[in-house]
Amino acid sequence: MDEKTKTLILGLGNSLLCDDGVGIYVAAELKTRINRPEITVMETGVAGLSLLDLLVDYDKVIIIDAIKTAEGKAGQIYRLDPKSFDTALHTASAHGIDFPTALEFGRKLGLHLPQQIVIFAIEASDISTFSEECTPGVRKAIPVCVKMVLQELKGLK
Repeated sequence: MDEKTKTLILGLGNSLLCDDGVGIYVAAELKTRINRPEITVMETGVAGLSLLDLLVDYDKVIIIDAIKTAEGKAGQIYRLDPKSFDTALHTASAHGIDFPTALEFGRKLGLHLPQQIVIFAIEASDISTFSEECTPGVRKAIPVCVKMVLQELKGLK
């Protein structure tokens, strides 16, 4: 990739719902470590079609979010693309419309959306308890996911 690749790192979730806030916490840590003008780090609780507004005009997007799968172990980290969500039982936050459908809709509207989308999904244990703390397994995954995102960025000059 050339040095002009405009990249968005987007932490998704709700920091009031236990493990659902993990994407927010990873993004907050990344903000303290990344100081490159071509990389924007944001945290948001928006979902579905509302995400499209945030993605417009970026070349690459790295999304961090909680996920709940059938056999997953709390804190397990998956590196996915948008099509991978067909295998997820439930994404942790109430996204309304699924992410691949929102992307398809945005492209049909002619929006300039990223060609590269990477999703780091952290297996959640508890997404319904009101708490600003993640469960222990998910909390341990935060620094691991931070390192994974930083490694992903190494390919970007």
